[in-house]
Amino acid sequence: MERDEVECFLLLAEELHFGRTADRMGLSRARVSQLIQRLERRVGAPLFIRTSRRVTMSAIGSQLRTDLEPHHRAMDAALARAASTARGIDTVLHVGFSNPLTGEILLKVTEALRASHPGLAVEICEVPMTDPYGRLRDGEFDVQLQEFPVREDDLGGGPPLLTEDRALAVPSTHLLAARGTVSLEDLADVLLLTVEGELPAYWREHYTPTHTPSGRPIMPGPSVTQMQEALMLVAAGRGALLTAAHSATYFARPGVAYVPITDAEPVGYGLVWRAGDTTAALEAFADAASAAAREMTQGASRTVAPV
Repeated sequence: MERDEVECFLLLAEELHFGRTADRMGLSRARVSQLIQRLERRVGAPLFIRTSRRVTMSAIGSQLRTDLEPHHRAMDAALARAASTARGIDTVLHVGFSNPLTGEILLKVTEALRASHPGLAVEICEVPMTDPYGRLRDGEFDVQLQEFPVREDDLGGGPPLLTEDRALAVPSTHLLAARGTVSLEDLADVLLLTVEGELPAYWREHYTPTHTPSGRPIMPGPSVTQMQEALMLVAAGRGALLTAAHSATYFARPGVAYVPITDAEPVGYGLVWRAGDTTAALEAFADAASAAAREMTQGASRTVAPV
């Protein structure tokens, strides 16, 4: 079995979408289809069930994923250790980030640690919107910089490093787009996009609430799996998105207006790791992350603030 076949299969099993898998691998959709078809010929049975609307795994595909994943992770870890040893690095931290703002902070942390801790390497990767804790629990990530709250018994972490105002992304033609600000009560006047996946109830209520503070129902809109997918639906008038204020900078696009929310609780960001897995490397990373967050908030707009 070729390595590109395995990687393509496992990514498609995670995304269940040929386009997103192609984007993550840097390949064309046609090449992804070729790799999967080649693997299916090797196995002798379909691994995925494809329809015009969705992609799901077959029973054989699910079994193969269960058997392959631990071996693939072990191979990646072995290669990373060998490469680190060759570079004189004795520890590698795999760190997840949840959005462009947290990713920018992690780049600053990586640069700082390269000078202060040359034996510590940091590899960063985006946390899937639909599965905020899965890769951390599976050991693919050692720590994540992400939105709070996190109320998971098996996960621990530090205090919030910074906070950020919230905004509502609406179609630029919507009546709310012409207003300088909105309130949480205004969510009753839109279809609010939801996030697909097995997400904790407290997470959903915080980021995709079902009622306004006064109890008015908020109608759910289509479910999404990625930020770009969400903004495409907003621009098309299919719904609105409750998001962080930085989205107006990082995700500016035609057809979408970002309106500040005056009474929403700010988004807090902090580090999360598996409970009991604190190490010296992780402590060094946490110190550097705290310093990077403070640096980023100095001179920033009022939408981002230190804690």
